[in-house]
Amino acid sequence: MSTADELLAAVARLTEHDLPVRGGRVTAYVYDTGRPEVHEAAARAYAAMLEVNTLDPTAFPSVVAMEKEVVGQVAAVLGGGHGIFTSGGTESIMLAVKAARDAAGRARPNLVAPVTAHPAFHKAAHYLGLEVRAVPVDLETFRVTAAAVRERIDADTVLVVCSAPSYPQGVVDPVAEVAAVAAAARVPCHVDACVGGWLLPWLREAGAEVPAFDLSVPGVTSISCDLHKFGYAPKGASVVLFADPAMRRRAYFASAAWPGYTVINATVQSSRSAGPLGGAWATLRAVGRDGYVRLARDTLEAARMLREGLAEIPGLRVLGDPAGSLIAFTSAEIDVFVLADEARARGWFIQPQLSYAGIPANLHITVTGATLATVEAMLAVIKESAGAARERGPVRVPDGLIAMVAGLDLDTLGDREFGELAAAAGVDLTSAGQPGMALVNAILDALPAAKREEILIRFLSVMYT
Repeated sequence: MSTADELLAAVARLTEHDLPVRGGRVTAYVYDTGRPEVHEAAARAYAAMLEVNTLDPTAFPSVVAMEKEVVGQVAAVLGGGHGIFTSGGTESIMLAVKAARDAAGRARPNLVAPVTAHPAFHKAAHYLGLEVRAVPVDLETFRVTAAAVRERIDADTVLVVCSAPSYPQGVVDPVAEVAAVAAAARVPCHVDACVGGWLLPWLREAGAEVPAFDLSVPGVTSISCDLHKFGYAPKGASVVLFADPAMRRRAYFASAAWPGYTVINATVQSSRSAGPLGGAWATLRAVGRDGYVRLARDTLEAARMLREGLAEIPGLRVLGDPAGSLIAFTSAEIDVFVLADEARARGWFIQPQLSYAGIPANLHITVTGATLATVEAMLAVIKESAGAARERGPVRVPDGLIAMVAGLDLDTLGDREFGELAAAAGVDLTSAGQPGMALVNAILDALPAAKREEILIRFLSVMYT
């Protein structure tokens, strides 16, 4: 039997190659206030609620009290409504799609969403039996237009989607116009504010111009907001709000068709730890309204400095007019995938994004309240990495490899064979440490979306085999 100290030492060894979750060097996946006392309070509350099971709120009334407080705070900021605390944005979106599908009762339901909408909508549609009708966006602003949305709605449309902001380029769709089109067609409209829901209101208070995007907008029927993003709570913490309580009930699931205990679930999961709820509850209290406004001001300033600094680096170009927290940049002169590898080698993670629907391959940075302290260092690394990438030139993909991969029948390959094939092409999926990903991304970028998905599934399978 291992002692607690021995186990923690083992954890330290296992995580020695992980990206750091504090300090601002990882520009995706993690959100840092720069205030250790906030994260400590959240961790202690998380641990205190760790073994509480949200499956039966009558057994653990603390769950009801905490969830009502957390959801109530989100509703007070985002235009009211009736909410559910979930494990993350994907689950919030899943519930919004389920509610819309069940309310409509169509035989062949579809949802209409911009190409920039989060893949969680595709995942929800895949699980729940809907068709996704993708809408192109303007390739200068990266926003969807209401007219383009209107063209895709038909009698089987059960939900219209827009983003505030969309993740890839950080721009806010014209929510009021899209919601008006949806309302005219008598179709619910969901706003994906998983990233922006707990930031845009504070940016507005910090002086930024932020258009109306929440449940106060006529025609918006539901909205998702992640607290483990700019709420800075531990993973996974999100809220989905419905304007109509009847719609929230459509998101629930109950089953009495068995002789066991009563089953009534507000979320996709049944048994789940109340740890994330406790962490979110503590974080909201520890930061407070004034704290979120201060973090928003720091985010605005860091984003301004980052945009201006990127514009001064030869060959780099910011995409669109980001709302403040998400910035994507590209280059016609430098291989951005090589740039990302160069930055990773220097201890900084900048997230690559593949080209799609006319949008070029680019690199993505999530700016948080802690970024202000590191933005000058980040710009220095990006400038140095851009210079190194320019000198290296584009990643070299072996002749014929793209055509060979495109023609692979992956159903005939086991995971070991696929791993050996990847290794022969120079892609090691099993080594420890932070990998170079330029070759992988270059291969994926040259493939159509469906083949990318097949390859990504096999990558994941090999990594866990």
